[in-house]
Amino acid sequence: MTDDMKTRGGDVPVLVAALGGMFLAMLDQTIVGTALPRIVGDLGGGELYTWVVTAYLLTSTVTVPLYGRLSDQHGRKPLLLVGMVVFVLGSALCGVAQDMVQLIAFRALQGLGAGALLPLSLALVMEMFPPGSPRGARTQGALGGVMALTYLAGPFLGGLFTDHASWRWAFYVNVPLGAAVIATVVLRLPNRPGSGAGGRPDYAGIAVFTVAVTALLLGLTEKGLDGHTWTDAAVAGPILLALAALAAFVAVERRAANPIMPLHLFGVRTYTLVNATSFVTAFCMYAGVVFLPRYFQEALGASATESGLRIYPMTLAMVAGSALMGTLMSRTRVYKPWLLVSPFLLTAGTLLCLNLARDTGGLALAAWMALIGLGMGPMLSGLTVAVQQAVPPQYIGTASANLTFFRQIGGSVALAVGGTLYTSTVAAEAPAHGLPAAHAAAAAAVIPSIGVAGALIAFVALAAMPGRRLETPAAPPSKIEAGFAS
Repeated sequence: MTDDMKTRGGDVPVLVAALGGMFLAMLDQTIVGTALPRIVGDLGGGELYTWVVTAYLLTSTVTVPLYGRLSDQHGRKPLLLVGMVVFVLGSALCGVAQDMVQLIAFRALQGLGAGALLPLSLALVMEMFPPGSPRGARTQGALGGVMALTYLAGPFLGGLFTDHASWRWAFYVNVPLGAAVIATVVLRLPNRPGSGAGGRPDYAGIAVFTVAVTALLLGLTEKGLDGHTWTDAAVAGPILLALAALAAFVAVERRAANPIMPLHLFGVRTYTLVNATSFVTAFCMYAGVVFLPRYFQEALGASATESGLRIYPMTLAMVAGSALMGTLMSRTRVYKPWLLVSPFLLTAGTLLCLNLARDTGGLALAAWMALIGLGMGPMLSGLTVAVQQAVPPQYIGTASANLTFFRQIGGSVALAVGGTLYTSTVAAEAPAHGLPAAHAAAAAAVIPSIGVAGALIAFVALAAMPGRRLETPAAPPSKIEAGFAS
């Protein structure tokens, strides 16, 4: 057996651990939604329905940048293990929850762990397989594929467990999967020390950042509820508080010795533009994965499980687009030209959804969804490579985490804006055309509106981004990868 074959074989368990952590975090975001109606039916507390999602979103979003920065300073392995253990514990407790208050509290605990899984997985794969190495870009493409696969597996598994076992298995499934990933991390992942600055943690920055993000997400969540306007105190108050806290956060980070979010990185044009692109392309993603299932359920009368299956043309295309992006980056050693194609596909796919109606043909809609997926897939893998290439090695964890953070915040904004337009359209159309037709009209209004807006802004940001070739690692790839296999 050659040394290269040994290296590749040794890489497999570590790669499985990294991708497994990411899969767990993203699966949880998609599997629970399908089970929520049954959960409310069993536990009651329907007025707390949205908090099952919000509690997880709050804690996971707040902790994403914190885990990323701390892993740069103290190493990936200990932070990844902390996140995985907390996530698995929270999942087990969610499965045994006896009322909605318990479930919400355990979902918050679960989110505290989930914040580590996606950004640290991205950073680990970057270190194992740098984009400039022979297998690096293709591996980065696989990351986007895993992200897209969660949108395939989540709704199906959630429906399967809910219909044929118990909604509690939507949480229990994380326990054996998480235990296997934890064992692999403990046994096979090297414990490499952090390469960033150490010293006293940025407690002030963490506190102010937590207030800012929590207030913003609370305001956006309230806006997404029926009957709330942007000027309502429940919406405007938290958002104004978030803006004030954001200003304070910038002031704190400028003076911090070891800032939790180094502001000087935003002086790097590629870094800033990639994060902006991540923010706005979340509009395109959420237009598809949130509002298309709602169209299937409300306009066509499909079940939750069936609606998840019907978006397979989009999610399969996301997998294909991500894999294709990895191959193109590997062969050409550039990423900007391929990223610039994505906004055109996203614009075409979401714009065609202007034609959505109750009698829209299945094949036509599948083609529109495939365009959205083909445009979204390269964004999932290509942006990760671009942002990691834009920063020094000691900030890879921070860069990966902030990319995830801005995508999640963009998704929250998309839900608030899209939800408002959806509700107003249904209210306007229902008296004359009935509820099913009104929901079809709402989907036809929301998906093109937020999808095209996100795609056009993304194109402007990507066009302004400097073009660069993928950098070759300083050490031979085989030596880098062998270090992780040892």
